[in-house]
Amino acid sequence: MLENLTQRLGRVMKTMRGEARMTEANIGDALREVRMALLEADVSLPVVKDFVAQVKEKALGEGVVGSLTPGQAFVGVVHEQLKQLMGEAQVPLALNQQPPAIILMAGLQGAGKTTTVGKLARWLKQNQKKKVMVVSCDVYRPAAIDQLKHVAEQVGASFFPSSPDQKPLDIAAAAVDWARKHHEEVLIVDTAGRLAIDQAMMDEIKALHAQLDPIETLFVVDAMLGQDAVNTAKAFNETLPLTGVVLTKLDGDARGGAALSVRAVTGKPIKFVGVAEKLDGLEPFYPDRMASRILGMGDILSLVEAASQQVDMDQAAAMAQKIKSGKGFDLNDFRAQVAQMRQMGGMTALMDKLPAKFAEAAANMPAGSDDKMSRRIQGIIDSMTPDERTKPELIKASRKRRIATGAGVQVQEVNRLLNQFEQTQKMMKQFGSMFKGKGGMMKMMRGAKSMFGGKLPF
Repeated sequence: MLENLTQRLGRVMKTMRGEARMTEANIGDALREVRMALLEADVSLPVVKDFVAQVKEKALGEGVVGSLTPGQAFVGVVHEQLKQLMGEAQVPLALNQQPPAIILMAGLQGAGKTTTVGKLARWLKQNQKKKVMVVSCDVYRPAAIDQLKHVAEQVGASFFPSSPDQKPLDIAAAAVDWARKHHEEVLIVDTAGRLAIDQAMMDEIKALHAQLDPIETLFVVDAMLGQDAVNTAKAFNETLPLTGVVLTKLDGDARGGAALSVRAVTGKPIKFVGVAEKLDGLEPFYPDRMASRILGMGDILSLVEAASQQVDMDQAAAMAQKIKSGKGFDLNDFRAQVAQMRQMGGMTALMDKLPAKFAEAAANMPAGSDDKMSRRIQGIIDSMTPDERTKPELIKASRKRRIATGAGVQVQEVNRLLNQFEQTQKMMKQFGSMFKGKGGMMKMMRGAKSMFGGKLPF
């Protein structure tokens, strides 16, 4: 997500941090690089011009030029302007009305609209404990209704049935009546998409909006469309009173400029972003966190939130107590750690939220490789006996061959896993010793500082 932009801006920011004095010349050089980076990321030209002009105005002010740390002050200006460009603050869904609160989803075919309906239903159930029902008014695309039914079953949302021979307005009216009678708190309405904007499509969705009077009208747009994503969002915004945008496929290979342009062009907030194909791959959009990630500062808050939602806290507490007491960290613990990392989206997803200097390790990993690797690790450990998991020193040549055969891998894979385990075990022992005695937390922080070359990443 926005990888090239992050790398280019990261280099510029690193150079500026090293400047002892800021002048109009070096600010101009830096802004030329920023401008090129944004244009290459497919950010629209008017947005880039306005952004660069505002950064220059603030950077040439006393706040930067007169600062004792002008390089850091310049980075702060760029961060603040990026944040304002994308909306400054996170805008939550407005669901404070008499149930059912109706959410109307709009967008072109292929943007991931139906899947996003499922993701949003899951998010509302998991994070806001809402009773959610979904309905499809797409009577044109083959299997659209069946797709939504399948997605609803996966996320545990209620599904209101419809059929291709019905009219979208009749489906919508019946769904609202059912939701009201059965005390559904949120009703998400999926609408028909087209391969391109046409008048029939716009007329239909305008009629649906007039009938439903939704509290939220969300436009789902594919970030991989680049400039077309912004132009499409603008066209829908002129037709419908949109309340927000959902950007999908930000985990893809797109240059990602839509994330920086769509808010400025439409004036509507980005409320959610799709960060993975799985149904848990939807996140609220935080402009300040995205600005930090773009500048290579990482997003520790989102990482902590993901951990709190996905990690088994009882298991984590038991692990911490085990480390603190000095008891051995064995292969059962190692397997549990790998499984929990998979729940958080794998190593790539984790690295994406860390500061750039620590994310470099994941940059060369092919898509999906960390998930494949973690499944292989779990498979190898599952092929071991209970004794071998608790006492890895028992695993010699003959046992390695048996384990490799059981897991369907080469012996070298077993050796690689054991080496990884030994490295993790050593680190856990270090943390265990840091926890002990007085000032354990300070010892741990000093230890972490030395691991990161004298500087903490946050």
